[in-house]
Amino acid sequence: MLLLVLPIPLFIALGIWQIDRAGQKREEAQVLEERAALPALELGGPIADPEALRFRRLRARGTFEAAGQILIENRRQGNRVGFHVITPLRIRGSGGRVLVNRGWIAATAAGDPVAAPVPEGEMSVTGEAYFPKPPAFVLHGDPEVAKDWGERWPYLTLALYEAAMDTRVQPVVMLQNPEDAGGFLRVWPRERPKEEMHTGYAIQWFAFALIALVLWLRLSLAREAMGGQGP
Repeated sequence: MLLLVLPIPLFIALGIWQIDRAGQKREEAQVLEERAALPALELGGPIADPEALRFRRLRARGTFEAAGQILIENRRQGNRVGFHVITPLRIRGSGGRVLVNRGWIAATAAGDPVAAPVPEGEMSVTGEAYFPKPPAFVLHGDPEVAKDWGERWPYLTLALYEAAMDTRVQPVVMLQNPEDAGGFLRVWPRERPKEEMHTGYAIQWFAFALIALVLWLRLSLAREAMGGQGP
């Protein structure tokens, strides 16, 4: 009997926590829509608050640098495997650099990348702010190891890039717009907070609490009925 009662407060607390998480995701979705409606932010000098760039459209004018270009391996496009092309853009006027994901290129039958030429001359680049993260399970995250990766990297973080290339970059990556010239295939999934998932989890936890309560009541009533019967 006690085992049925004890988990009920826990189930209710977990349900309330999931409702709170759903509210946070709802607020994030609202921020996404508000920031997506803003005009593109011109990148130039140092960025005081990188988090304020999340979901923002960005614009920068400068020159791509072939020397710092890297390829991120095992990027899928449909049923094909290829690479994402990451090229630093030297921003005009500031001397700073921002990494631009110029899109996807295919791999050859041997697994090598097709050509990824770098545009020459000054150009205007637009795109959406993106903050790369390492995979959940990483075997090689040491900057010294990254220096030996050469042109082909298994994944990208800004800290690894700065350490391996000995180059400071803006604390954000630009996912270049498909309409921009000088790039490759660009299909960027929009990051959208999923409030429905947390609402579903909340319903499940409240359901567990209700089931445990109903079972406890039925067993309590049955026990009382048995105890109230005479010889």
